[in-house]
Amino acid sequence: MAPGNTSSPQLSSPDLTSGNSSLHEKNDGIQIFTWDGPGDKRCPHNWSEKKKWLIASISLIGTFILPLNGTGITIAADELATTFDFKDTAWFTPSYWIVTSWSAGGALFVIICMPMLEELGVRRTYLAFYIFFILMVIPQAVAQNYETLIITRFFSGGCAAFLANAISSIIPDLWSTDKKRSVPVAIYILLYVVGNSFGPTIFAAIIPATGNWRWVFYVQLIVYCAFLPLFAFGIKETRHEILLQRYAKQMRKETGLQIYTLGELDKTPAWKRITKAQIRPLYLLFTEPLLFFCTLWSAFAFGNVFVFTQSVEFVFSQAYGFNQAQCGYIQAAIVIGEILGFFGNLYNIRPYLESAKRNKEHPGEPIPEARLYVAIVGTFIGIVGGMLVYAWTTFSGGPWIAPAVGLAMVGFGIQIVVAAAADYIIDAYAISGWAGSAISAAAACENLSAGFLPLSTQAMYTRLGIHWASTLLAGTALLVGLAPVVFLFYGRKMRESSKCNRKGMDELKQEDEEKN
Repeated sequence: MAPGNTSSPQLSSPDLTSGNSSLHEKNDGIQIFTWDGPGDKRCPHNWSEKKKWLIASISLIGTFILPLNGTGITIAADELATTFDFKDTAWFTPSYWIVTSWSAGGALFVIICMPMLEELGVRRTYLAFYIFFILMVIPQAVAQNYETLIITRFFSGGCAAFLANAISSIIPDLWSTDKKRSVPVAIYILLYVVGNSFGPTIFAAIIPATGNWRWVFYVQLIVYCAFLPLFAFGIKETRHEILLQRYAKQMRKETGLQIYTLGELDKTPAWKRITKAQIRPLYLLFTEPLLFFCTLWSAFAFGNVFVFTQSVEFVFSQAYGFNQAQCGYIQAAIVIGEILGFFGNLYNIRPYLESAKRNKEHPGEPIPEARLYVAIVGTFIGIVGGMLVYAWTTFSGGPWIAPAVGLAMVGFGIQIVVAAAADYIIDAYAISGWAGSAISAAAACENLSAGFLPLSTQAMYTRLGIHWASTLLAGTALLVGLAPVVFLFYGRKMRESSKCNRKGMDELKQEDEEKN
């Protein structure tokens, strides 16, 4: 999903359209520095499209390669069991603990660390966490006991989730409107989901070629170190407040005048602001029904990306005699489906924007529920239908391509659901100014689902069998998938009854009254 600060940056400054001066005098002689009108070229919103896409593309590379650390090692379950002397059973799968630990770290870091982007800025925070991530991959490659893998992957998973989703903060810094952000956000979510799905396929050949699971991490280290210079030179600061503070500091030094941004004049300690931002996602999750059920829907879909890292090997080895490498390759079907789902998301942009013509709630703005049109198709035809195809076309001696088509259908649905849920949450809570916190809560739950939902896979497929285990997943998807249908009919009422949205509306009305 799209965690982080995904709403446009709101600078606490005078109306930029009211004048051309970037300095605003206060009674105490302090001058407030803001952008020099809406066309100020120093503002990231006004950078050239070439520069915007260059910065975004470099960050998007990280969004794709970092999650590979999470699922790439799943193709080495047997080798890990031999090295560290444990055994997977129907009820107990210690080989997956390293993915559970990785995902749990991601859930925690998304909540704890994403607010740092706002306070410390994008560039230095990104590079610090990236270097720490590499340092945590090194002991994974040379681990002499399983505990080392579990502990270090908790931190590498946290860093990977944080870094992979940093683009969710960069995109609104660079593009100012929903229309301009639609394509970058769609690409971001595609690469994030594909990065989590593609690990087994990319690293499937390493075990047969080397006979050593450690090469999965050696290759990752080579790749991550190779990209370090690109990130060091290519990730630029995009946070508006951080850039304003730099310019204000430079002007104070050059002129000796008391020139500050409003952020610098805020005497609230940074740790208090960060702590408040860290608590807010959990508060919203358990007090906002719309967010809770939308998160449940999205988290189940995303968790199935990781479920299939377990079920595919079980199903295709049992029914078709595939080895570990071949099972890794077959998961490319999920990625193919996710790419097709990306185009489904792009298709939905037009009806979403056109919904502004019939919006009676906020005339001229798109209706948030219009995000869900294609998601309903993705849920029922993609996820539910794909799981049933996957379940009931799998037979020993039958064509393996049939369940692979089912996997592609599931991938199609997962991509659409995760993207639509993220967009809908952002739109639903944009008016409150807490969209970033709401999406962080959803992202954390997605990571928890990815870590813990697959722990039941081995038991489920062993006890119920190939057909009925996948059917049970389809039935659960059908039940959870009712969420977008409910939102389509009752989403507006749920948004209007939201306490934080009502608070945001009151603040907007107060601002309008003050201007008038």
